[in-house]
Amino acid sequence: MTMAIWKVRRCEQQLVVGSASLRTALPTSRLTSLQTWPTTRLSYRLLMILAAIAAFFATAPRLYAGATVNVAKFVTPAEMRSGSLLLKGEGDRYVEAPLVATDADIVVSGPTTRGRITQIFHNPTDGWVEGIYVYPLAEGSAVDTLKMVIGERIVVADIENRKKARELYEQAKAAGQRTALMEQERPNIFTNSVANIGPHETVVVQIEYQEPVHQSGGVFTLRLPLVVAPRYNPTPLVQTVDLGGNGFGNVVDPVPDRDRIEPPVLDPRKHAPVNPVSITVRLNAGFVLGMVKSHHHDVAIEEVADNARVVKLADGPSPADRDFELTWTAASAAAPSVGLFREHVSDADYLLAFVTPPPVPQAEEKRPREVVFVIDNSGSMGGTSIMQAKASLIYALGRLKPTDRFNVIRFDDTYDVLFGDSVSATSSNVARAKTFVNALQARGGTEMVPPMKAALADRNGKEENTVRQVVFLTDGEVGNEQQLFDTISAMRGRSRIFMVGIGSAPNSFLMTRAAELGRGTFTHIGSVDQVEERMRTLFDKLESPAVTNLTATFSAGGADVTPIVLPDLYRGEPVALTARLAALSGTLEIKGLIGDRPWLVTLPLENAAQGSGLSKLWARRKIADAEVARTLRTITQEEADQRILTLALDHHLVSRLTSLVAVDKTPSRPDGEPLKLTELPLNLPAGWEFAKVFGERQQPLPSPATPQLQPGERRADADPARIQVAEAKRALPVLAPAPAPTAVTLPKTATDAELKMIAGSILLALSLILLVFNRRRSFVR
Repeated sequence: MTMAIWKVRRCEQQLVVGSASLRTALPTSRLTSLQTWPTTRLSYRLLMILAAIAAFFATAPRLYAGATVNVAKFVTPAEMRSGSLLLKGEGDRYVEAPLVATDADIVVSGPTTRGRITQIFHNPTDGWVEGIYVYPLAEGSAVDTLKMVIGERIVVADIENRKKARELYEQAKAAGQRTALMEQERPNIFTNSVANIGPHETVVVQIEYQEPVHQSGGVFTLRLPLVVAPRYNPTPLVQTVDLGGNGFGNVVDPVPDRDRIEPPVLDPRKHAPVNPVSITVRLNAGFVLGMVKSHHHDVAIEEVADNARVVKLADGPSPADRDFELTWTAASAAAPSVGLFREHVSDADYLLAFVTPPPVPQAEEKRPREVVFVIDNSGSMGGTSIMQAKASLIYALGRLKPTDRFNVIRFDDTYDVLFGDSVSATSSNVARAKTFVNALQARGGTEMVPPMKAALADRNGKEENTVRQVVFLTDGEVGNEQQLFDTISAMRGRSRIFMVGIGSAPNSFLMTRAAELGRGTFTHIGSVDQVEERMRTLFDKLESPAVTNLTATFSAGGADVTPIVLPDLYRGEPVALTARLAALSGTLEIKGLIGDRPWLVTLPLENAAQGSGLSKLWARRKIADAEVARTLRTITQEEADQRILTLALDHHLVSRLTSLVAVDKTPSRPDGEPLKLTELPLNLPAGWEFAKVFGERQQPLPSPATPQLQPGERRADADPARIQVAEAKRALPVLAPAPAPTAVTLPKTATDAELKMIAGSILLALSLILLVFNRRRSFVR
């Protein structure tokens, strides 16, 4: 019986009860006289109706309260009449999963972006649930705001130590209060937990973050990750043991939080895509725009001004199964090569500077070169990813010069090295390598550490005049990132590591951190169409002299600069730094070597333009510096933790050690009502093959009415979540397309006063009718 039918029948029952109550309340003689008196029969019927209505309104609040307190409704697939995702319940029974939809509103202001992500959690069940949703953000995102919207009430989260935030969340959950918790699992993976979502209720969680715009070769890039791809989490077969001073210790798990980064994933062969997302980008580049392009989604682009565009998804909400990537260039032949921005917060000035070194005409690396190519052919690379990786490596082999030496390593949960040592790039050796690459098939696990060690094993380390480069092609979908970082820091020597991210949703945190530790770069190839263009750009960098020995000096002194050590640069890349200053005065001098030629630029700080969010970017980068320093063993774990905790609390940022928690003070779930824990499932990234990753395993069953998908068909409207996006956006009190709002609309409270006034009016009318009856009866007597 549906809730609507149930309420109608209860209304009918109240009418009957009201009539019976009135019959009992009136004396029999008076009731008989009323019924037999012809002139009052109509009034008598009206009296009965009014009494019934009054009785209904008097009990309506209790009816409404009772209607929302039910345990989860368990069903069988045959009982469902619409497309739904069902999660395993008791025995052969299932329960409908909560739905989530996402709206991304991103404002680009010159070199920075302000993102607002709104997640709509809808509970389609008759029970109380806790929803847990794992989702990605860009690895450089500085998350500083979380709001929970319930009806017209807004609860703003506080930043707390991670342990304390979890305790506050658990206490609120146990007390029946609506509460939300945001935790960082990796710099690019976050978890939102929302507890006590009532039956058929919608709770909105809104987060905001600051992020720098990436620039390289005159192209500016915004990348919005939309799905967390399944991770390969190796078991500790080769065990690391942590022994204490007393001789006792424990085996170290390479992925101690594996249970937190393994959300359920839907099989696209059996389920329509879920978690629809709508995206709006408000682009204000700060210069006259030329090309604006979305690489993986169809978009509608509105030209607002010469330097501004509004970009939206052309077909409305799209399933969250691939990253969104937007690039833009300047209208003129050359993009701006210098940028200088400032922001004053509290008692400090913050500065963001970027400078692109000039290209040296006909500059080419003249030293001998050794290149080791490593290609991932594990199961997660199945589908289009292995095609992209193979095409990229074939292109790279074709770019080798006869004077180069090279080798090829392939890996899954094992690895093979093509040649015993690096060989000359003769036509026969290159042909043999291409045959080896073309024969690769995607299968097995993703053990990245052994092939990385093999690639960094430098047998010719004494040849100091040789440039040694490692080109690593992978999707990076592993959970033991720290093991890989430790390997690179311990074995990198003179090698430089260039990470090539393959597929629709690569692990960008692993890519960027590995490239930083390896003094190289990260290149993302999201489709076969991008292979030639992006591999050509990468090889232009590999074949050109790096900009080395970079330093930044402030004439006024006293600057806290990040990154602490400026990285080497490659063709088209800018020097990018942020700094905290006591006063914005004097100059900034940046110098280095392009090949063997000196390069120097001086920037007057008084000419810096006004920026926003720079303090957040500075703090986020300082947190990353602490993590890198810990990996390089220049500071201890305790020192790194103390730096991270202080920075995150001072600047209100989510980090490895801090979380945002919001608690609605008003209890909602009645005592004794059960709370069901639900991990919201994710889509498999576009282009992946489910069987290659998971094998043939049973998944949560869809209802029989779930639409059957045709090959290549992508749908996000098989359930009500797509409609939830538009409806929730209209209802949200805070969704203006501006940077972080400074004011919050106060919530409106409500009681059942209007209902009681109506009931009182009806009872007053009833008393007047009774008064008239009494007077007429007295008159007749």
